[in-house]
Amino acid sequence: MVSNDFSSDNRSNRKKMSSKIVIAGGFGAGKTTLVSSVSEIPPVTTEAIMTEASIGHDDTSITPDKMTTTVAMDFGRITIDDELVMYMFGTPGQARFWFMWDDLVRGAVGAVVVVDCRRLADSFDAVDYFETNRRIPYIVALNKFEGRLDYSAEQVREALEVSPEVPIIDFDARQRNSGGDVLKTLLRYALQHNRASEPVG
Repeated sequence: MVSNDFSSDNRSNRKKMSSKIVIAGGFGAGKTTLVSSVSEIPPVTTEAIMTEASIGHDDTSITPDKMTTTVAMDFGRITIDDELVMYMFGTPGQARFWFMWDDLVRGAVGAVVVVDCRRLADSFDAVDYFETNRRIPYIVALNKFEGRLDYSAEQVREALEVSPEVPIIDFDARQRNSGGDVLKTLLRYALQHNRASEPVG
């Protein structure tokens, strides 16, 4: 269980291990919000004001109040327990910034693809990236905008062509505990995935 006490003051002096995870997804799906809601440190973001250059590239019809966008990455940290610290790297959602994805995912133990069910097509390329790069286990997290989802998990699995074994869960990116559940699901799945990949004998 992800601890609600992220203070390091009462942590033991035992050496901690660290792991890296990637938070990916389409434009405006809630990646930055997820990193911000669960990070125990002020998150480092590379949010830039959206300008006329984004017209015709970034669909803000469903998110008209969105005025900024991630142009490099988001960064946050969360202490899971006395022995494990997780570093979160959020990717930019727009296709024109995807040249950075290979560098961001290098060394990651797993990834979360955040999906806005109102715009499923915007998440297809992110899912396809991790389906193609099967060395990195990933899960799909359906962000509940206005507290609801437009599609069921199985409908999303079929629409985005997500492999049967990949977990799909719903969550609210604004809520710390809900975001924590996403990270716990990823950790469990990544551990299971890595065990299954170990050579026998």
